[in-house]
Amino acid sequence: MAINEILVIAMFFTFIAFLFTGIPVGYVLAGVGVMYGFVGYFSDIYLGTITGLDLNTLGLVVSRLYSLMENWVLVALPMFIYMGLMLDQSGVAERLMLSMQDLFGKVRGGLALTVTLIGIILAASTGIIGASVVLLGLLSLPAMMKQGYSKSLAAGTICSAGTLGILLPPSIMLVIMADQLALSVGDLFMGAVFPGLILGGLYLTYIVVISYTKPLLAPLPKNHKALEWKLIKSVMKNIVPPLLLIFAVLGSIFAGICTPTEASGIGASGATLLALYNKKLSFPVFKKVSLDAYRTTAYIFMIFIGATMFALVLRELGGDELIERGLSSLPFGKYGVLFTVLIIIFLLGFLLDWIEITLIALPLLAPVITGMDFMVDGYGVIDEPKVIWFVMLVAITLQTSFLTPPVGFALFYLKGVCPPEVKLTDIYKGVTPFIILQLLGLLIVILFPSLTTWLPATIYGN
Repeated sequence: MAINEILVIAMFFTFIAFLFTGIPVGYVLAGVGVMYGFVGYFSDIYLGTITGLDLNTLGLVVSRLYSLMENWVLVALPMFIYMGLMLDQSGVAERLMLSMQDLFGKVRGGLALTVTLIGIILAASTGIIGASVVLLGLLSLPAMMKQGYSKSLAAGTICSAGTLGILLPPSIMLVIMADQLALSVGDLFMGAVFPGLILGGLYLTYIVVISYTKPLLAPLPKNHKALEWKLIKSVMKNIVPPLLLIFAVLGSIFAGICTPTEASGIGASGATLLALYNKKLSFPVFKKVSLDAYRTTAYIFMIFIGATMFALVLRELGGDELIERGLSSLPFGKYGVLFTVLIIIFLLGFLLDWIEITLIALPLLAPVITGMDFMVDGYGVIDEPKVIWFVMLVAITLQTSFLTPPVGFALFYLKGVCPPEVKLTDIYKGVTPFIILQLLGLLIVILFPSLTTWLPATIYGN
């Protein structure tokens, strides 16, 4: 085994080992990258090896970081984060939840359906998993418990609906994926619409079926309001503003009126106006949201810097070629390799946040899949349809990792705000059927790749 291959393997194991020390992952990535840069450099000097690493490798980091901070696309990140946090403070979701609970009062499983529909709306307007799960948990779990819902069904519904924000646009994860693979953000946003709606549809179908086949899990309320025009008017009043915001952000991107960066500014301004409309905007709220957006953006960019240093040294050592050779040589066929890659990403979700996986693993694994002869139709419009398809598969897989015991992030977000009588085992039990539904959605997108390319091709083609 060549020295470069030994160093690549050692880098991965060193990185994993340092993760368990509690050091922030951005510092771990940067530290391991710098450390192995010097290891390769001194190995060439004193041991006579040829790793190809020298001090110029570390010097390249400065150039990479400059281009990173200069990237106009990434300006969308703090704007979309601010948009999601401001909507969280604006009371939009709370008003929607209360009015839609009345609207679906006569429907068995109505509260669970409401949570899922609100989750879809939040996903298309915030894209922040932690905020969505916590907000849905605080607003809906007490009402579901009071109505006699199964604890597991209530917890599973909240967790699954809250994680849709990682996939449905304007997901900040898709913005970062587009940057890493040199793709159009608009292509990824449009490519994610059908997969996200398929998952949402599977959730709604499951809730309806389980509510009617096992009515004790989702009983009807003892007292519910009759369906009146006044109630419908109230729901429309509460649902139209956030839908207009979603349309303004996504519609301006899809129509080619605005770039994603410009649309993120529209979203941030619109969310502020919604908070003002709901009389929730004040200087303390504005200050809190701005600081939280600043902290979240700083956290992401810290990982960006660390991942840039780590990935640069890894590539200089030939790590991408090593991974590509190893996966391409597997005797499973192209779909076997694809499932192996998705399993690797799924398992990485046990150890890493989606940000690290997107910055480190995605650029290394994407060339393996795109180099194979998968038939993904770009309709003569999309330049790299296989890449868009693969990104959607990765996004769905990462969404699944948010729900998977024992370390799914969404599970602990919910546990932090749920009543003491809802145990972690109830949450584990509740998310299991939704994990199966996510895997079914993943399989559908694997079998029908055009679900990810038809919409962007049709819009751009016209």
